[in-house]
Parts: sequence; structure tokens; C-alpha cells
Amino acid sequence: MTETMRATGIEEWSTPQQKLSPHAISLWRVSAIISNVIGFVVLAVLLILDSVYDWKTWIGWILWGFTALSVGYAIWDVFLRPVWLYRHWFYGVNAEYLQLKHGALNKVHQVIPMAKVQSVSTNQGPLMRKYGLYSVSIGTMGTSHVIPALPEEVAFALRNQIADYAQINEVDE
Repeated sequence: MTETMRATGIEEWSTPQQKLSPHAISLWRVSAIISNVIGFVVLAVLLILDSVYDWKTWIGWILWGFTALSVGYAIWDVFLRPVWLYRHWFYGVNAEYLQLKHGALNKVHQVIPMAKVQSVSTNQGPLMRKYGLYSVSIGTMGTSHVIPALPEEVAFALRNQIADYAQINEVDE
């Protein structure tokens, strides 16, 4: 810490170093594939209805334009976004603070005092179960924070560690 920072009482925050599970990339890809397939099915139905009912010409052009944009977005959403998310997601925990840092374009670095933590839980959905991953949800007075895609043993250990630091008495399995 520099002398100026000590004099003004400003702490220098170290960047959190803990990463998510590498399986997070696969999880996010499968999730993106599912949502994009649903979107393309809806577009296909609309294009079929356009040809069957002979809607106005401009509606067909808008649907085809939207389809072209959707293909570009699907490539981003399935192949590039999951890797980008994984590379820029970090977390760190100590007895005083929980730090969450994520985002490449819109960088977010949250520092949550353990004294403000009111609840902590682990969550697992069907896709997460396939990869053996859990998310850890941390509740504070005004909001909830999530650390996504952690291996089971890491998620449970982190949940218990945060509960211990925050002095939360009851933790459900």
C-alpha cells in the first residue's frame, strides 16, 4: 500500500484469483444452444406462416433480416460468449470480504462485507447436474449475489466458509 493510500484510509484491493469450473463453458454452451434452437423454431414457424398466409412483403423481409441477425448472435452466444465469460469471472473470499469480479466490456468488481451477508445457499439445476456443478447464492439486505458453475466440493466448502465468516448459524444441505 502506498503512503497516500494509508494516509487517506483507502485500502488497495487485490484482484480475486479463484476461477469457476472449466465445465462452465460447456454448461453455458448447452444452455445457449437450447435457447437459440427455441428462437429458431419460432422464426421458422413465423416464416412458414408468412409463406402460407401471404403476409405483406415487408413482414417477410423483416423476418429474414431478423433470421440473419439471429444466426450471427447464435454464433456469438454458443461459441464465443461462454469462453469470454469464463476468462473474466473471478471470486475471492476472506474473513472480512467476498469479492466478485466479472465482465470484459462492462467490468464489475463487487466487494461485499461479510458483516452484511445474511444467507448463503447452493443451487443446482438440471443442466448443472449433468456437469456436476453448483452455484452459490449469497444474500445481503438489499440484493443477492451468485457465483455460478462451481464443482460440488468447492461449492459446499465455499458455502460453509462464507457461512462461518458471516456467522450464519444454520446451513441447509
